[in-house]
Amino acid sequence: MNEPLMEEAPSPIAIRFAEYIARIPRSGSDGLHLAAQLAAHRILEGHVCVDLSEMAGHLIWTGQPAPELAAWEKELRASPVVGAPGDYRPLILDESHRLYLARYWDYEQRVAKSLTARAMAKVDVDEKLLKADLAGLFPSASGGDPDWQRIAAATAVLKQFSVISGGPGTGKTTTVVRILAALVSQAKGQPIEIALAAPTGKATARMQDVLSIAKQYIDIAPEIVTKIPEQACTLHRLLGAHPESPKMRHNHENPLVADVVVVDEASMVDLALMAKLCDALRPEARLILLGDKDQLASVEAGSVLGDICAAGGLSEKFGRLVSTITGDKIGGTPGSGNVLSDSIVLLRKNYRFKEGSGIAKVSALVNAGDSDAAADVLAGGGWEDINWKIGRVEESLDDLRLCVVAGYKPYLHAAHNARPPSDVINSFGKFRVLCAHRHGLTGVEGLNDFIESSLREAGLIQGRGTWYPGRPVMITENDYNLRLFNGDIGIALTTSPGLRVHFISTAGKLRSFAPSRLPEHIDVYASTIHKSQGSEFDDVLLILPSESTRVMTRELIYTALTRARRHVEIRGPQDVFVKAVSRRLSRSTGLRDRLAR
Repeated sequence: MNEPLMEEAPSPIAIRFAEYIARIPRSGSDGLHLAAQLAAHRILEGHVCVDLSEMAGHLIWTGQPAPELAAWEKELRASPVVGAPGDYRPLILDESHRLYLARYWDYEQRVAKSLTARAMAKVDVDEKLLKADLAGLFPSASGGDPDWQRIAAATAVLKQFSVISGGPGTGKTTTVVRILAALVSQAKGQPIEIALAAPTGKATARMQDVLSIAKQYIDIAPEIVTKIPEQACTLHRLLGAHPESPKMRHNHENPLVADVVVVDEASMVDLALMAKLCDALRPEARLILLGDKDQLASVEAGSVLGDICAAGGLSEKFGRLVSTITGDKIGGTPGSGNVLSDSIVLLRKNYRFKEGSGIAKVSALVNAGDSDAAADVLAGGGWEDINWKIGRVEESLDDLRLCVVAGYKPYLHAAHNARPPSDVINSFGKFRVLCAHRHGLTGVEGLNDFIESSLREAGLIQGRGTWYPGRPVMITENDYNLRLFNGDIGIALTTSPGLRVHFISTAGKLRSFAPSRLPEHIDVYASTIHKSQGSEFDDVLLILPSESTRVMTRELIYTALTRARRHVEIRGPQDVFVKAVSRRLSRSTGLRDRLAR
């Protein structure tokens, strides 16, 4: 009990919540005070609940040891503020030693209940028509290796709830175009309302781009393709978020009119938002989730997509039905009792990277947690698309300066040569520096300062002030009046009225604002890997910290590597990389268990 389990002191919110609980009569015990602090603090760390069995008997914070499990739970259950599942109490303690804030226990129940009901729902499908449609939409020959895109399409039509998971380049979004074509065909001329959404503006814009391109090259009848939308919106906009309230305009009393809702980048959807989405769906509406289960979980509490995909594996009975319709020979999981297992399809084939790609090889090893093999492959070199400069970044700043200047030089030249704002923004999106933390020289703050000063020394930044042509910024605070949201990226450019910051909206329209009107923002030459989710770049420079921290996990490294379309350069110590790949992101949640019942 020497080292505290918690790296950071309890948050102010956690302290205040525990003080509030202590003011309730008969709620002033030490064990309850500690449990209340943990329940609130762990939410901020991304956990949905506190697993008391992991905390019991350990030093939590300096000077705050936790009781043994049996004594601790007995103390909590005796309190008037702790209830069992279903009770109306501030804290809920379930039979598996999980302690929840009541609101998050409720979110978890609502998601589990909704997804289970949709997975079990009977769907009226013309199987003969579906078989014919899939043969046309996926013309590849059957009988060889299974076409998992075709299998995913069949599953999405046959089930009211479906998940299509796969890494970048496996064709999740293009598969959805074919799914929507099959669903329009199943409607047989009747109106079908389709809603497309993603968690962020960046992910929404990318979804729209891919759908627009896919509709042009996939062989779909004109009368069907016109009914497949291209416009997408953020989940918050779809649900009708209120600027000053956590409640949404659309809920179970005022549901969405959509017959089909498709959500891209679902790994970024937290538990609370998923609960609100489930509430807003009509009972008969279809829900299709797209995402990479191996990416980082949402910034907010929960690991919803990962918990759902834990049930993956088509059952023998459903596998036979899918095989009959698609012609693909697929194995099932005999005796699978999980109601969600038939709703989940994992795409295996990568269409982006060439066979023998270094990025594909290393990311697969990272995903598997094989840290030594991943390090050996990287250190061996010889790859065209990935390389590693081993060592502390602080020891090679001159070389790093040359690298970032080369990376950002093309976009800054475009910014200074009166190129159209959309061209400058697109040029900026070709290269990005990614890191794990916000603070320190190898964090966002230190790297942004370093990169800007390097660009100034190279003569690529004109002007001495805070604002200059080419300055890239990321919005960090939602502004519903300006319709600028956390994560939106803009570039400052000279115009006839003066310097304006240009953004491309999710609808593809260019919008500009005077710098003084912007909500809170930061420079974005470098961004955290978390903030890069939903984005792709031609080239990525991944900066590792000098020391390993709990933030460094295999999911973080995998997400960073798979942001690149063409090339990744990693800079940092070998032991930090190895420890990160060996460490798995783990969040306390009960959703996986509740979905398995």
